[in-house]
Amino acid sequence: MKDLAIDLMSYEAGELDARDTLDLFGLLVRSGMAWTLQGSYGRTANELMHLGYLTPDGRVTEFAESMIKELVTT
Repeated sequence: MKDLAIDLMSYEAGELDARDTLDLFGLLVRSGMAWTLQGSYGRTANELMHLGYLTPDGRVTEFAESMIKELVTT
C-alpha cells in the first residue's frame, strides 16, 4: 500500500490485485473508514467479512491467504 488516496483511486479503476484489495479493505475496516466513505466501501467490506476473507477487526484471514496463493499458482 502506497498512499491511501492513490490506493482508493486504483481500486476504483480496477487496478488492484486480490491481495492489494484485501489489504486496502483491511486498512479501511481497522481505521473505521470503511463505514464513513461512500456506501459501496462499507458494503464491500461487509461482503469480504461475510465471505470469510476479512475478520471483523480488519485482518486478512488464513482462508483468504490460501485463496490468493491458489490464484497465484494457477
